[in-house]
Amino acid sequence: MRRFIALLTVVTVGYFGYLGVTLVMALTNPSFGVSLSARGAEWGRENNFGWAVTWVEQRWYSIHKPKQGGEAPSNSFGGGDIAVDVPREGHLPKPANIISPAATPQPGEGVWHVAGRLSAKGVPALYEAFVRPDNVRTSYVVGVVWMDTTLLQSRLYSGSYIPGGGPYVNRAPILPRLTGSLVAAFNSGFRMEDARGGYYIDNKVVHPLRPGAASAVIFRDGTLTVGQWGRDVTMSKDVIAVRQNLDLIVDNGSPVPELSDATTMKWGATLGGRYDVWRSGLGVTKNGALIYVGGPAMTIHALADILARAGAVRAMELDINTDWVQYSIYRAPLGQIINGGSGRSLLTSMAGPPSRYFTSWWNRDFFTMSYRDAEMPSGASGSR
Repeated sequence: MRRFIALLTVVTVGYFGYLGVTLVMALTNPSFGVSLSARGAEWGRENNFGWAVTWVEQRWYSIHKPKQGGEAPSNSFGGGDIAVDVPREGHLPKPANIISPAATPQPGEGVWHVAGRLSAKGVPALYEAFVRPDNVRTSYVVGVVWMDTTLLQSRLYSGSYIPGGGPYVNRAPILPRLTGSLVAAFNSGFRMEDARGGYYIDNKVVHPLRPGAASAVIFRDGTLTVGQWGRDVTMSKDVIAVRQNLDLIVDNGSPVPELSDATTMKWGATLGGRYDVWRSGLGVTKNGALIYVGGPAMTIHALADILARAGAVRAMELDINTDWVQYSIYRAPLGQIINGGSGRSLLTSMAGPPSRYFTSWWNRDFFTMSYRDAEMPSGASGSR
C-alpha cells in the first residue's frame, strides 16, 4: 500500500509539474494570443481543459456584457477619399453605401472610403466602411472591407498550430518577394477541433472536407469565394485551397433562419451565437467581390446582418474573440518591399498588430490579398 501511495504521489507531482511548465511556456508564447487570458485559454484547450475554459468564458461574458445605447465617437466612421477618378472598365463598380443597423445613422456611417494600395492604373481594390453592430449596442463600431477580386488574388497561409501538420508552401512569415503587391491580410477560422469542417492545401486533404460546410475556396487563378461545400463549390483541378468553418450564416442574400435560435451551438462550440463578442466573417457578393466584417459587440446574427447589408449573398463566420479578429491594410508604392510597419489595422482597437503576419512564430492560418500581375507596374515584382 505504501508503494502504491508513493507511486501515486510521484505521478501526481510529475503530472502537475508538467502542467505548470507547459502553462508558463504558453503564457510567454505570443502565438497563443496577445493577452494572458487568451494564452491561458489556449493552453487549457490544448490540455483537455476545454470544458473549464468554456465555463469561465461563458460566465465572464455573461457578467461583462457590452453596454447598451449611446453614440460612437464622431471620428469612428473613416476618412479620406470616397471615390477616385478611375477607368470605366477593368474593375468591379464601387459598392453602394451600407444602411446602418442602428435606427439613426451617425454622420459618415456606412460610407465607403478608398483604402490600401492603388493598382498601377490608379484603381482602388479595397474600400472600407464602419457601422454600429445593431440598434442596441450603439456606442460600438464594426469595420467592413470590400475587396475587388478582379484586381486581387488570394493566398491561404497555413500554420503549424492551425491546421497543424506541414510544412506548407505558404506559411508565416510572408516572404519579402511577395510583399510588393500585398494589399491586405486577415484572420481565418476556428481551431480545427471546433471548426466542424476540413482543410485542403498543397494538393492534400489535411482535415476531411465536410459536405454542407461553409467554405472559403481559392481557385488556381487566385480567386477566392465563399459557398456551401457540395452545392456552391466542389473539388476540381482548379481548386487549390479550401478552408471550412461551421455552416453558412448568410445564404441567398439574407441571414439564415437558424441564427434566431439563441440556444444553438452551431455557430461555435465555445460561445455559440448568444454572446456579443468580437467576431469576424467573410462573404461574397453577387458580382464576386469579397466582404470582410470584423469588430466588437456582435452576436452571430449581428455579424450575418452586417454582411448581408454590405451585399454578401453567401457568408461564413471566421474567428471570434479579441485576440483572433484582425484585418490589416498595407499602403506603399507598388513593387516596394514592405513589412508590418507599412500596415494598419482596420480598427485601432484590434488587438493583434499588422506585424503578426511577418513573424516566424505566427502559427495560425490566415488569408492574404495581393494585386494580380496585370495590375502591377511594368517590371515591378511582388506577387511571385
